[in-house]
Amino acid sequence: MPLYETVIIARQDISTQQVETLTEQMSEFVTEGGGTVAKVEHWGLRNLAYKIKKNRKGHYVLLNIDSPVAAVKEMERNLLLHEDILRHMTLRVEELNENDSVMLQSRSARPGGRRDREEQNNDAPKAAATEEKVVAAAEEKVVAAAEETVTEEVATVEGDA
Repeated sequence: MPLYETVIIARQDISTQQVETLTEQMSEFVTEGGGTVAKVEHWGLRNLAYKIKKNRKGHYVLLNIDSPVAAVKEMERNLLLHEDILRHMTLRVEELNENDSVMLQSRSARPGGRRDREEQNNDAPKAAATEEKVVAAAEEKVVAAAEETVTEEVATVEGDA
């Protein structure tokens, strides 16, 4: 059977529970048509690039589907009719990705937010001070080694004279 990825954007003013119910309804259309939903990812409430039907945000959901074409078309028809759906897009893919999508990976790899950025900014002066100490210690070692070399050369020149 063909493999598909479907991304659904639902209105911002519905609850997370309603988004889950909506996702289950769309999954039922696929299973009734003889397919399976391999993975469901809820990306959460995210900003839209531009207003869609007076909404600035939307609930994003990704569905990985292994299903016949007829079942996917029925699901898309119902997505078009559903009033809580702002947009949807279905793509046929060669293989389904078993791992987290890029959206979930970027969210988990990204630092927590403003507080983390402030802490990183506060750590920058500490790191600079530590770096200055390391450089100063290295300079002291170089100066000490140079003085020792000069002392040895002076002793050698005096011994030769």
